[in-house]
Amino acid sequence: MGGSNDLRVLEITVISGEDLRINRKQPVKKNAFVTIKTDSFKEQTTKMDKDGGGYPAWDEKFVMDMPMHARYFTAEVRCKTAAGSRIVGTAVIPASDFLGDYVPENYLHFLSYRLWDSHGERNGILNLSVRVKSSSSVRNAYGGGCSSHSAGCSRPWSGIAVGGQQVSNGEGVVTGIPVWS
Repeated sequence: MGGSNDLRVLEITVISGEDLRINRKQPVKKNAFVTIKTDSFKEQTTKMDKDGGGYPAWDEKFVMDMPMHARYFTAEVRCKTAAGSRIVGTAVIPASDFLGDYVPENYLHFLSYRLWDSHGERNGILNLSVRVKSSSSVRNAYGGGCSSHSAGCSRPWSGIAVGGQQVSNGEGVVTGIPVWS
């Protein structure tokens, strides 16, 4: 790896699951948890929801590094049973769902994904939120003080006064578009 410029920082909150089943038939009774993997070396796991059954709630937040070249991260819902840990379903979360040219830094995305079991069958839904955190590593990776989706950018803006109002010292209404040099 080439250092901190190769990473973006994500704040991922695993919120809840819906209609989780074992063997596509019986609802999960208890002990469901989620593992988030941003690459093969970085993963974090929620606590088990001991009482939620097929509709668990975790509401657990993780701050994780994700390589700039990564196109997705995965969320794997598991259930602890007497025989060990069993995969309930997996979701692949594309980076394009929370990154883009017109999305400001620190924008909070609430996302829901269909879970797929090992047989390729639908097996519940996972609800989570994702925020790309502003950080020096994110800013440096985009060359200087701004990313292409930065709201708090200090580069110059060009605007047109609306309604004849004087625009000075941040007062008045302005409609404008960013102009990058």
